[in-house]
Amino acid sequence: MTTTISGALAALGHTLPKPSAPAANYVSTATAGNLLFVSGQISLPDLDPAFGGHLGADLDVAQGKRAAEAAGLAVLAQIAAATGDRLDKVRRVVRLGVFVASAPGFTRQPEVANGASDLIAAVFGEAGRHARAAVGVAALPRGAAVEVEAIVELEG
Repeated sequence: MTTTISGALAALGHTLPKPSAPAANYVSTATAGNLLFVSGQISLPDLDPAFGGHLGADLDVAQGKRAAEAAGLAVLAQIAAATGDRLDKVRRVVRLGVFVASAPGFTRQPEVANGASDLIAAVFGEAGRHARAAVGVAALPRGAAVEVEAIVELEG
């Protein structure tokens, strides 16, 4: 059994990306007590065209799920940076907020958000089962299709 976030991802066929730096006047993560707050992480449209645009116009649900998974990988990169890449430092993923750039009338945000939720649950097991909001928005930074934020409870 692996003890690292990167190892758990490798077992799933993923590579842990480098954590992104903040794009403005904020920090990537902040802690309050045992809670780690991860700032919104976007699917990067410059890496794959399927990660940019609007669901229901430019992208279908399957592409949106891939974009959500990519944003989820970026969240995991931030968690790994904050915990020294240690799975045992995460007591529980408490909540994900998933924002989906949506064309008017698109209502399948929960299905898109599953891309991130499924990844987090696969990495952390039962501790990765979380509360979630999946919200449609008009636009996201840099034209991203999906942005994911997280609240994580760390071991004391």
